[in-house]
Amino acid sequence: MSVLKNVGVIGAGQMGCGIAHVAALAGYTVTLYDLSPERLAKGLATINGNLARQVTGEKITEDQRKAALSLISGTAIIAELAPMDIVIEAATENESVKRQIFAELCPILNPAAILATNTSSLSITRLASATDRPENFIGIHFMNPVPVMKLVELVRGIATGEKTFETARAFAASLDKVVTVAEDFPAFIVNRILLPMINEAIYTLYEGVGSVDAIDTAMKLGANHPMGPLQLADFIGLDTCLSIMQVLHDGLADSKYRPCPLLVKYVEAGWLGRKAGRGFYDYRGETPVPTR
Repeated sequence: MSVLKNVGVIGAGQMGCGIAHVAALAGYTVTLYDLSPERLAKGLATINGNLARQVTGEKITEDQRKAALSLISGTAIIAELAPMDIVIEAATENESVKRQIFAELCPILNPAAILATNTSSLSITRLASATDRPENFIGIHFMNPVPVMKLVELVRGIATGEKTFETARAFAASLDKVVTVAEDFPAFIVNRILLPMINEAIYTLYEGVGSVDAIDTAMKLGANHPMGPLQLADFIGLDTCLSIMQVLHDGLADSKYRPCPLLVKYVEAGWLGRKAGRGFYDYRGETPVPTR
């Protein structure tokens, strides 16, 4: 098992920033990479704000916040990831984008470094085959929002070495996460169960069984879910929900995973949920209003 010190994170979106946040809080030196300097600046500001919120909520001390911030740096130059011990890719859930990143990263990365992906549904084995280090490649799937959610799904590809697996497991534990080990099948454990439920809730809306409000209220109060499935879909991002359903449908070839046409329509409209201002709810006013 290797000792990790320097952690690289690719992608300054919601997931990448969350991973950088928890890694720095655990004492790792973190380099956050994104192609866009604007996204990088916005991401670092988000991390700062989230750490401050943890201080206010008495989850961490002001000294811990300052120490964590001092360990994070941002860069738009991929070559600055060369000395990392582990690099976690948290780019958009698109296989060709991920492959392009690995093609640029692998030639400059320390040969002994671990390369991990935060994919929520794509084949680890297939992604690993696009790199120069399949035995040093693993899936480390964090849940959103990363600083709050305790779970990490650890997913081995067919070629992942035991040393890589044990190092990744110890790394996740050092971030105060609980590890569950999933086999490399489409969408792993959490999304294999969660996304078909969300898709079924969208079918329930599509078929007129209930309104947005009725469906979310029913599942919150009838199944004791903290958030209704349509509200949760908006939080995840409807584009992400659709891509995971497509991975399940393509990978398992079972009609029960067919994405709901209404989900497709919302994505085509650009109503991607909270991040776009509209999804199953409209977020542009004081309080979210159902769009159906």
